[in-house]
Amino acid sequence: MRRWILAASLALCAFAANADGLENKWRLEVSGSAKTAGQIVVQVSPEKGDPIRATTQIAAGRAENDVAADLSAALQMVASGHYSVEVDDGEDVLVKKKDGERDFAVTVVENTVQGVTVNIDTE
Repeated sequence: MRRWILAASLALCAFAANADGLENKWRLEVSGSAKTAGQIVVQVSPEKGDPIRATTQIAAGRAENDVAADLSAALQMVASGHYSVEVDDGEDVLVKKKDGERDFAVTVVENTVQGVTVNIDTE
């Protein structure tokens, strides 16, 4: 129960930090190689409406370009109806709203992969 409360609190804090920073395009910068297997959970939260979560399973030994490709594929599976998702420069993932969609925020809800960081910047 404590773990769930902590995870929910962290997710709310991450969303609150980006809530006033809604944008139409975001860059997820992947750095490092996976020292361990794990998962990365990314949430796309539109200005109005339900957030979309993508969970990516990462195998140990994956290089940053591979992790970026894995993140991109997971995001495309769940969000391609509303957002355009593509890999840029090998290690970056771009998420852009499609015509008619609202601005949105992107947060990393969970990252259990040791050796890999995901930094999020506006584009």
